[in-house]
Amino acid sequence: MVALTFDDGPGPRTSEILDQLKKYNAHATFFMLGKNVKSYPDAVKQMLKDGNELGNHSYDHQQLTKIDAEAIAKEVNDTNENIKNICGSPATVLRPPYGAINDTVKSSVGMPMILWNVDTLDWKTRNAQKTIDTVLSQVKDGDIVLMHDLYEQSAIAAETLIPELTKRGYQLVTVSEMAELRGGMAAGHSYGHFR
Repeated sequence: MVALTFDDGPGPRTSEILDQLKKYNAHATFFMLGKNVKSYPDAVKQMLKDGNELGNHSYDHQQLTKIDAEAIAKEVNDTNENIKNICGSPATVLRPPYGAINDTVKSSVGMPMILWNVDTLDWKTRNAQKTIDTVLSQVKDGDIVLMHDLYEQSAIAAETLIPELTKRGYQLVTVSEMAELRGGMAAGHSYGHFR
């Protein structure tokens, strides 16, 4: 099992990734920015309808370790509210921007925090082939793969990776699906893989 995760969306390419996931009966987790969800309501509804996981990535990508507990709660709650207003369900997991966590974040988010152990650096390289090569050379059972659904090259990479990982025998599952089979998750704790 592998959990593909997409940060910073939804964006103009999110629906293409969703179509590819659906085609291969695969699921992923989308860590969305609260400020973006209103612009792509159809993509958010599609995520839930197709069995993907709704993730919270804060409202506007602030580093949560640099703000106080009240501001952290607002970043998380405003995002959940926007997601819930569109599709009826809030996010179930949170990815703190930059993976930045401290005690205040742990006690304020009220959700499991999901990190990653395969970082494609797709935001930096903006190169589909590099993203594909990174995943295929590193991926193992139980991994959480970090990608972004904002960039054209990342969407192109996902369209290759989804069928290729499936062909290699991986089930592409949401973070919560994998966690459920491998010991579970708790609010305020962080997880980088489920091996």
